[in-house]
Amino acid sequence: MASKTTKDIRVTATSRIWLCATAMLAICIPLVAVAHSGGAIIPLVVIAGAAISTVGVWGGFSDRLMKSSSARTIQEMEQRIANLETICSSQELELHSKLKRLESKERI
Repeated sequence: MASKTTKDIRVTATSRIWLCATAMLAICIPLVAVAHSGGAIIPLVVIAGAAISTVGVWGGFSDRLMKSSSARTIQEMEQRIANLETICSSQELELHSKLKRLESKERI
């Protein structure tokens, strides 16, 4: 379940990055055409920034996020199991004490 959520976050982040980059390109390309002064670097910087951001989203950072979330999930499961063991063992002790009381009543 955690991997699906992380993949959804990646896709959402990537689409937003490229949506913003497209909007910036739509604004800066006409400005570069009007300026005629070496402004062609601005669209290249926008594309490079979007590409680097996409690599960052899909790169190692998200893998570390997935590992930490799975480690957290494992830790939560271990705590739940410990709680269940405590509950079961306490009920088992109560059952044993009831059985001993019944045995003692039968002897009397």
